[in-house]
Amino acid sequence: MALSLQMSKEQREAFLADLHVGVISIERADAAPLSVPIWYRYESGVGVWVITGDDSRKGRALQAAGRYSMCAQTEAPPFYSYVSVSGPITETRPATLEGDLRPMAHRYFGESLGDMYVKDNTVEGQSVFVMRPEKWLTVDYGNMQDA
Repeated sequence: MALSLQMSKEQREAFLADLHVGVISIERADAAPLSVPIWYRYESGVGVWVITGDDSRKGRALQAAGRYSMCAQTEAPPFYSYVSVSGPITETRPATLEGDLRPMAHRYFGESLGDMYVKDNTVEGQSVFVMRPEKWLTVDYGNMQDA
């Protein structure tokens, strides 16, 4: 049997749900796609969600495109791996402090530093953009260990 570097559905969903900084890419009519690092969350059956300012470059691009792609990766050699997803935005809603920003800050900073981050930031003028992945690309060089 040939070696596959692709992840199974369970592996890719677990990888995406794990803690990574994603790189979001958003189509733009007047320029190359916008690609920048971003905090995110993934929940199976719901999708990938991000928070950004409505008037930010990302926010305006997301509103115009109605879709985005995101890639999460590990860079530790020799077993580099990534999951890349793309699809339509299925929900856009105003961000809330306790339902969105605080859990996201805790995810990336832990509770203590996350609370400090939230104290100095606001959700005013920010939205949550939820994307339902339709296309998945995956690679896991860790599969070579099993060969």
